[in-house]
Amino acid sequence: MPDTTDTLDVTGWTCPAPLRDRPRVVMGHGGGGTLSAELVEQVFAPAFGGAALAERGDAATLRLGGARLAFSTDSFVVRPLFFPGGSIGDLAVNGTVNDLAMSGARAAYLSCGFILEEGVEIETVSRVAEALGAAARAAGVEVATGDTKVVESGHGDGLFVNTSGIGLIPAGVDLRPARVVPGDVVIVSGPVGAHGVAVMSVREGLEFGVEIVSDCAALGGLVAAMLAVTPDLHVLRDPTRGGLAASLNEIASGSGTGVVITEREVPVPPAVASACAVLGLDPFYVANEGKLVAFVPREHADAVLEAMRAHPLGGQAAIIGEAVAEHPGMVVARTGLGGTRVVDMPLGEQLPRIC
Repeated sequence: MPDTTDTLDVTGWTCPAPLRDRPRVVMGHGGGGTLSAELVEQVFAPAFGGAALAERGDAATLRLGGARLAFSTDSFVVRPLFFPGGSIGDLAVNGTVNDLAMSGARAAYLSCGFILEEGVEIETVSRVAEALGAAARAAGVEVATGDTKVVESGHGDGLFVNTSGIGLIPAGVDLRPARVVPGDVVIVSGPVGAHGVAVMSVREGLEFGVEIVSDCAALGGLVAAMLAVTPDLHVLRDPTRGGLAASLNEIASGSGTGVVITEREVPVPPAVASACAVLGLDPFYVANEGKLVAFVPREHADAVLEAMRAHPLGGQAAIIGEAVAEHPGMVVARTGLGGTRVVDMPLGEQLPRIC
């Protein structure tokens, strides 16, 4: 074998699992996993403080004038801007609407901020704005205010979008990890992994024999259908960055319970499973943008599952596991071979820039 040490330039190489003690930001800090949590705990939380932030939910729960409000903000940097099943405009609406829905709130108003790169085509901006407006109307939410900034060419990757949203939380609804108890049933609203694979397939020009379409959707109606059965749901999460694995680990950690899931009960589209097998990815860690995971008291689980399956966005909802007293803070999966494996919190993310 020839000696290539004098010809290879390794200065631009990056490690897929960055060291956690790096003094600079790495891509994994935005991945929704351990590195993201450390950035929040070590940098942002000490700087900001506040009881509302301490809850660490997808949306903050606030009291204002006697009402309980949910408030959330999110920034979207997906590449490419358009992908099978959606665009950055759809994500900007649905991502924030879903964060509010995970607290039980129906989104009422959104703000929208566009950061545009000098040189981006106005037609592209118009397509994104039209998609964003259509998604807002479909979700029943109004874009009430916004802002636009332009950065120099080479500093914005086309365009980025930020949305913030507010909504009212119905009386009697209290969704947070601390309410989870052993015996709670874990339900996922449908097949996982489609969004991340759909975005990557377009970005990298990959073909898997069938088009994989993002699941991007607003979940407010599905959550309302679930709460109509009982307001006593314990916690909801939309498994975006870090996928199902990250959401389950966050809930296990926040509740102090263990979680056991059965691998074969987790619905994964065949095309997504095949793509992940080829690429060496675990679909449990791949992002979704139109799915939720719920921890439901056992006595309500069958009725909630029935209501979910009657909704267009929950037709393939499935019970995948339960909360347990054993191994608190840890997620374990029962494999098809009869063994078990630990489903760890991801360090960073398998697929960056997917939302």
